[in-house]
Formats: sequence, structure tokens, C-alpha cells
Amino acid sequence: MRSTFHLIATVFLSFSVLFPSALNLSLPPENDALSILAFTSKADLHNKLPFSVNTTSTHCKWQGVQCQSDGKVVHLVLENLSLAGVFAVNTLTHLDQLRVLSLQSNSLTGPIPDLAGLVNLKSLFLDHNSFTGGVPPSIASLHRLRTLDLSNNKLSGTIPVSFTNLNRLNYLRLDSNRFSGSIPPLNQSNLQIFNVSFNSLTGPVPVTPTLANFTASSFLPNPGLCGEIVHTECSFIEPFFGKNSTATPPPKVVLGQSAQLQEGIPNFQNSSSRNHKRLGLIFGFSAGVVVLISSIMCILISIKSSEKKKRKDAMSTSEIMEMAAAADAAAEVMRMEETNELEEKVRKLQQGIAMGKSGNLVFCASETQAYTLEQLMTASAELIGRGSLATTYKAVLENRLIVCVKRLDAARLAGTSKEAFERHIEAVGGLRHPNLVPLRAYFQAKEERLLVYDYQANGSLFSLIHGAKSTIAKPLHWTSCLKIAEDVAQGLSYIHQAWRLVHGNLKLSNVLLGSDFEACLSDYCLSALSHHPPDTDPAAYEPPETRKLNHQPTAKSDVYSFGVLLLELLTGKPATEHPHLMPDEMVNWVKSMRAMNGGGDAEDNRLIMMVEVAIVCRVSSPEQRPTMWEVLKMIQEIKEAAVTEEPNETS
Repeated sequence: MRSTFHLIATVFLSFSVLFPSALNLSLPPENDALSILAFTSKADLHNKLPFSVNTTSTHCKWQGVQCQSDGKVVHLVLENLSLAGVFAVNTLTHLDQLRVLSLQSNSLTGPIPDLAGLVNLKSLFLDHNSFTGGVPPSIASLHRLRTLDLSNNKLSGTIPVSFTNLNRLNYLRLDSNRFSGSIPPLNQSNLQIFNVSFNSLTGPVPVTPTLANFTASSFLPNPGLCGEIVHTECSFIEPFFGKNSTATPPPKVVLGQSAQLQEGIPNFQNSSSRNHKRLGLIFGFSAGVVVLISSIMCILISIKSSEKKKRKDAMSTSEIMEMAAAADAAAEVMRMEETNELEEKVRKLQQGIAMGKSGNLVFCASETQAYTLEQLMTASAELIGRGSLATTYKAVLENRLIVCVKRLDAARLAGTSKEAFERHIEAVGGLRHPNLVPLRAYFQAKEERLLVYDYQANGSLFSLIHGAKSTIAKPLHWTSCLKIAEDVAQGLSYIHQAWRLVHGNLKLSNVLLGSDFEACLSDYCLSALSHHPPDTDPAAYEPPETRKLNHQPTAKSDVYSFGVLLLELLTGKPATEHPHLMPDEMVNWVKSMRAMNGGGDAEDNRLIMMVEVAIVCRVSSPEQRPTMWEVLKMIQEIKEAAVTEEPNETS
């Protein structure tokens, strides 16, 4: 009788998934009982649980089941019951009010099913079973999730980068599995328990403020991991950043000390008025740098203690999309005027690739081969830009996949051997961060070298700000500037700290806008391959120390470029038009530029703090500039002061 009803329950639930309108879903409480019975019919092969059809009306009294007042199941805890079957699809995922699910310490096998239906889930314990396969992507969509334990299973594949989007996560255990690939740059401020030990993970451990708070025991043993946190040098990057590198180790991060920067910078206890008078000394005396940083944090403290001022809303995504569309329209007119020239250059590109018959298209670590070299060569291509190191094309493959292909300048890479190129690009291809455009594949044969990236349809930050200037009545609201600045700082900090690499060519045109208009860095870490200085105006983004011939960029030169980019973002003025002013004068200049262009927020204290961040990044002496991690902390402090506290969540 019981097995028959289990079969009926399973059929009913499958029908409800395929034809929900026929059953007028959402499901009533009785269907929670059917969901549990459908699960146990596949998981409880030895009848350890006394659930049956005769007790569906009292399912809230079943072992391990807890309901809310309307009979909907909110807790399901079935632990240490020797369940030896599988976690069948379309069973427990119908429990749409479920908050806690624990199946730990059983003998369940097979893959973990799609869990997207558990929209209210806060805690998920599937540890100490024998689950196989990869982590279902649907877990990253459970935005209320706070606790996730998948440890002590036989799970494989990579740890999804999308886990970085689980903002409420405070407990994550993935240890004792068979995971490979790199560790995502997890940076959830609430994460208190974390463990990925006893896997097969590789690459540098990202030195995010959150991960830096855990000891090596949370990561080891994983024979392929390296970096500061696990006390193992990442030697495979050394050939490119050995003797010439001046990058300093990242500072240790301690939770609860966000108002105090590391590496010898003191606490910010001076008053705002005293520091304000000393800002003019920043370029004359090294002590001025410390004073300037102090003033930024003092303003933060004073703002937090004063009454909250009414703030203007940040620019909406629709407004940004309209601006981006206008910029694209202007760019389209320019492209139409050059159609014949572009088509000719595309033909030459494809002919050049065809001549390199001895080369292979190599996909980077953890990437599957989505297309062949022949498919890439025969793709419909369009020239979209020329840079100092590469010419960029948009390629549309037969399967409608769109990629971005960069053809590197052979003359600039003439001194880089095939082996050195491969080693460096393999390292760069291992970078994965939400604010980096991922490098998917590369090709080299004779003098032909190509890099294949994801295509970003929303264009560049340069196009957004300058592309259709005649149609833009006012600059971006300062809160939009703050979001973009944080995105760029996150990407740069990841490159510097997790991998000891440098961007080397940061500017607005190398910041692209993702699908959600997040800022993503492109053309990163390629300057190390070139033995020639880039064709850019040294007064714009280059710091004084790298204007000498063959002087390689460093992490501190990226910080300088970030300061220039931030001023261009705030004023809408090209970097070549930025005046050389004392700090007080620079603040007034930015305020006047925004007021002149319709920015009604020119007097906002947080805007002024952003200008001061840009100023301290542009200090002439690289030793006196903050690290990118310190810059990120400044921006996040400004953001924390600007964003109202999230209301308490109801269960």
C-alpha cells in the first residue's frame, strides 16, 4: 500500500511541475506531505521512516518535520537515518516555505538536484553523504541562504564563482570533496565559518578581506594552492614579475578594523578642520599624504554621527542604458563611415590566421572547448577598436555565440618567446572575478597571437561618458560613480593581491560594462608582454616613475591610473584636460565641473571624499600612495556611510 501511494505521489508532483496551471498552484499544505513522501520513496529504501498516506493530515507531527501555523513545512531535519537512496528531482523542491533542510550523515548517492524552488531556504546541510557530480548552479540563486554545508561527499567540478553573490552567507563548508579549479574571491562580510580543505583546488588563494581572516587550515591540504594565506609562493608567475616587480605583499586584514588602514598608516583621530588646513602640503611633504588619508576617514566618522541628510537617488539602470544606447548610436555612425576599411582589415585578419597552420586554439584552465579554430576563422567579424597593444574584433560564430578577439601587435611582442607567452597567458587565463572580463582562449602560431574574451554588449565606460556627449545634460550621479569605482577597485585589488600581477593599462576604454552594467576590467596584465612603452599621453594615466623607456608598470602605478580614472569619472573631463592643482584647488575644480554640467550634488561631502581618494592615489611618489586594497576600503567606507541600513529581515 505504502509503495503504491509513493508512486502516486511522485506522479502527481511531476504532473504539477509540467502543468502547474491545471492544479492552480501554489500548492496547499497537503502537497508538502506528498512532496516528502515522494522524496522518501527514492531515498528511504529500507523504510526507516514511518511516513504513510494515512497520516498526511498530520504530517506536521512526522519525525523531523516542523510546520508553520498554516501547515506549510518550514523545517525538515532527517539526520543519521541511514537513508541509502537518492535525492530525487521534483520532490522536496516543492516545499516553497522551507527554511531549514538537513539530510546530513546518511548514505545518499547520486547528484544533488536543482534546488531553485526552495526560494526561502536559509540553511542547507547535505554533508556526510555520498553525493556525486557538481554543485547545482541553482544553489547560487538561493539569496536568503546563510548556511551551506556540502562537506564530506564525493562532489567534483569547480566551486561556482556565483557563490560570491550569496551576500548573506555566514557558514560555508565544502571540505573533503573532489573539487578542482580555483577558489572564488568570496568577500561576504558575514562569513564566519569557511573550509575548503581536502580537495584538489589549484592557483592562488584570493586575498579578499574576508578570506584573509581565515588560517591556512581552512584551505589545506590542497596541493595546488599557493599565495600568502597558505604560506606558499606562487612561483609560476615569477618569470614575469620577479626582478622588476616592486609590488608589496598585501596587508593583513582584520575584521573590525575597517576604519584603520594597514601598513603603518595611523588611526584617524585628527579633527577634520585641522587636517583640512594641511591638505596643501601633500605634494611638498610626505607627511601630507598621511594627513589626507586621515581627513577622509575623519569625515566618514563625523558623517556617521551626524543627522542623515537627504540624498538623491543613484542613477537608475534604465538611465545608464539610455546613455549607453546613445553612445552606441554615435559609435555606429562612425563605424558606418569606415565600413569598407573595416571589412578589408577583417579579411586581412582572417587571412593572417589561416597562414598560421601550425597553431592551436588553446582554452584556458577549467574552460570547455566551445568552438574550433576553423569556426573562429570563418566567423563574421567586425573591427571595434585599436589599442596600443592589440586590435579588437567582434566575432559572431555559426552557433550565434559572440566573442571578442584581440589580435596582439607582433612588433610590440617581438621579444617574448612562445614559451614565455604561454606561461603568462595561462596565468592570466586563470583569473576569475566578477569585475574582470574573463579570458577564455588563446592562439599563437608564427607571429600571430590572438586572445579570446567574452563580448560585452554594453560597451565601455569611455563610450558611456564621452561617446555621445552632446546628448548628455549632466554627469553621472555621484552614487553611480561610487558603484563603478568600487567595481574597478575590486577587480584591481584581486589582480594585485591574489595573483601579484598588475593591470598596466588602466583607462576608461579598458573598463567595460557587463550585462547588469557592472564595471569589468579588460586588457589586464598584458603590458608585461610588451617591451615597448604604450602609445599614450604620459600626462594622462601614466605616473611619473613609468614614463621612462622600458620601465614596467607596478601595482602602485595602477593606483595612480585609478586616481586619474576616478577624476575623469566624476567630472566627465578627459584625463588630458585634468589640471595640476593643490588638493584644495582640485576639490573646488571638481565641484565646479559638476555644477557647470548640471550636477546638483557638487557640495555633497561624500563626493568630496571621493575626490580626496583620487588625489591621494595621484601622489607623485609611489611609496606614498596607498595600496589598491586600502583604496578599496576607503571607497567601501564612503559607501557604508551613504547606504541606509538594511531593514531587519522577517522569517
